[in-house]
Amino acid sequence: MAHIRISDAARFLGVSDDTVRRWVSAGSLPSVTDAGGRMAIEGRELAQFAKSQAASSGDAGAASSARNRLVGLVTAVKADTVMAQVELQCGPFRVVSLMSSEAVDELGLEPGSVAVAVIKSTNVIIESLDGAS
Repeated sequence: MAHIRISDAARFLGVSDDTVRRWVSAGSLPSVTDAGGRMAIEGRELAQFAKSQAASSGDAGAASSARNRLVGLVTAVKADTVMAQVELQCGPFRVVSLMSSEAVDELGLEPGSVAVAVIKSTNVIIESLDGAS
């Protein structure tokens, strides 16, 4: 079983190290001691916790078949008369969308506004960081 360090768990969950330590102290997230004597989280436990956190955050959007919804802050809008490029910062992730300039105007998108990136894709590539081939 993979052991995930507290700092990595925090990065994966999009929170601070202190938040993960508080969850461990409160008993919300079980921890183990790794081979180096450091506090860690078992990978399976962290995955279950992440799913429960995502489910408890609720989904205020419209009914949709898309399951990938990332709330973020608009950081840039580059528009011409027909098309626009909108950049969102969703936690540690930068999401870029191309859309019509008309859609940008209708949605009122500008740097500093909050928006949701709804992603539905038939091609998603997943890479392993464990070094396994």
